[in-house]
Amino acid sequence: MSLKIRAILVVVIGVVMGLGLSVGGGLLASNKPLNTEELAWEQAQLFAEVLERVKRDYVEPVDDATLLESAIRGMVGDLDAHSEYLDANEYRDIRISTTGSYTGVGIEVAQVGDALRVISPIAGSPAARAGIQSGDELVAVDGRPITDDRLQDTMGQLRGQAGSKVTVSVRRDEVVLDYDMRRQIIRVASVHKEFLGPSYGYVRVNQFSENTAQELSHAVDELHEANGGMLEGMVLDLRNNPGGVLDAAVDVSDLFLDSGVIVTADGRTPEARFTRSAHRGDILDGAPMVVLVNSGSASASEIVAGALQDHNRATIVGTPTFGKGLVQTVMPLSRGRAIKLTTSRYYTPSGDSIQDVGVQPDVLVAETPGYPDLSLSGLLDHEADAQLVEAMEQLQPRAVMHSNAQ
Repeated sequence: MSLKIRAILVVVIGVVMGLGLSVGGGLLASNKPLNTEELAWEQAQLFAEVLERVKRDYVEPVDDATLLESAIRGMVGDLDAHSEYLDANEYRDIRISTTGSYTGVGIEVAQVGDALRVISPIAGSPAARAGIQSGDELVAVDGRPITDDRLQDTMGQLRGQAGSKVTVSVRRDEVVLDYDMRRQIIRVASVHKEFLGPSYGYVRVNQFSENTAQELSHAVDELHEANGGMLEGMVLDLRNNPGGVLDAAVDVSDLFLDSGVIVTADGRTPEARFTRSAHRGDILDGAPMVVLVNSGSASASEIVAGALQDHNRATIVGTPTFGKGLVQTVMPLSRGRAIKLTTSRYYTPSGDSIQDVGVQPDVLVAETPGYPDLSLSGLLDHEADAQLVEAMEQLQPRAVMHSNAQ
């Protein structure tokens, strides 16, 4: 066994056992039942044996760092579907998604076939000011061509220090155009708003970042101002919202509740056990609400839907939600790396877990095939979107029937 592998074995055993390595030889030949420490030693030896075999016999050479990172990924990823090891780039991306801001040029992109196309430049961003348009195909960054195996690297190139220069090349109408721009801090919106009709508002939330509750409160204020007074009702659209920051979901729920528990969580450590409650102040002043959900509504979305449903604050319309009732904590490691580890199970105010069950809608309405487009720039279809149509019906005041006895 090489000295490097032996050193790795020592580290592994030290981590697993959490004590000095003074285990005697001949252990694996013994027929006695293994205690916990002996089993840890045996598994660590097995790990080192497999590592050495792979390094020696695998068809392609693989370095130690790659093998060990793969082992770490497997260890964490095998715990459940949501825990994972994050390298420096992955950790950076998850920080961007939770903080709602990053430093770059401000373009939303998606892979379409073999091309990386611009969905839209973010308003006020360097890309928007430079003239990049929706539908443009990204072909190079700082002269380096974009290929299928460089997409992640390309996204990293577009980001960088505020004020630094970057050249983005796009193809438009078979002509390649070069745009020089300087990176800046980009705020990623998570909320879209519009009117459904006189005195009725619509707000779509596509993820829960640290700024979402503030964005949502501001959006409702603008709807009130444009309406010339308080709204008579509002639709909160959480369809296809995969979740995000738990505290953001708590803060969004708190915007519409005056009191009561929003969510509780239970885990092994003191910090994994907590209760979050609402504070006085409903920004809609009790006006009727409908929350739209579907199978793509998960995690933080389910916290909001569950809290508003349990407090009878909103009618839930759509299909059952995804059913992710677990809380992940991102724990930083050395050299910019991290692990995202499941640390708690959360429960709705009624004490129910939605893990593998989801939030059940009060009014079940299947999605219309091909609809909706739930990007922040997606337009509403007041006729084709059956769930939205039902939400509008739920908001309308019902006529009260009276019978006059003679």
